Amino acid sequence: MKEIEIKGQKREATGKKASKLIRKEGLVPCNLYGEKKGENGLPVALSFAASFSELRKAVYTPHVFVVCLNIDGEEHKAIIKELQFHPTTDALIHADFFEVNEEKPITVGIPVKLNGLAQGVREGGKLNLSIRKIDVIAPYKQIPEILNIDVTNLGLGKAIKVGELSFEGLELATPAQVVVCSVKETRASKAAAAAAE
Repeated sequence: MKEIEIKGQKREATGKKASKLIRKEGLVPCNLYGEKKGENGLPVALSFAASFSELRKAVYTPHVFVVCLNIDGEEHKAIIKELQFHPTTDALIHADFFEVNEEKPITVGIPVKLNGLAQGVREGGKLNLSIRKIDVIAPYKQIPEILNIDVTNLGLGKAIKVGELSFEGLELATPAQVVVCSVKETRASKAAAAAAE
């Protein structure tokens, strides 16, 4: 996985009022969740703020990054856990990060890339990508940037499901019955089939 660095500063004040003031300064309120647990057994968040310009390089991209957070000089490796956007302006208003290490497996959605010209497309069908990402489980160092899927032998009216795929060192968390891609029949493929008969 690619790595990207984001600088931030700890914030003492939390809550709606404090978050509003932070946003006025062009910053985005963020939380980092990690190994640390509170008395009630729930994860304790490290509250910090990062500039929108820093965060946008990790947010507005199809790539999945390990984020190297530098919070007041303290280094943390993390992945983006959740993002909140303004309902009308679509501006980023909050980000949650989850701390990672080299041993502990994480679950993350990785983009799918279809390779090759499907047999069914050669016969006039149309290739449809049903899901853009597949959830995988592995330590972050083993996770690739994309999942390559060969569709060369995919025939007309056929589909590839998650359960038919396997990638070295990765456990797939997306349900096995989910369709990744399929070749749909078109008028042209039906006409060609009829002509062949």
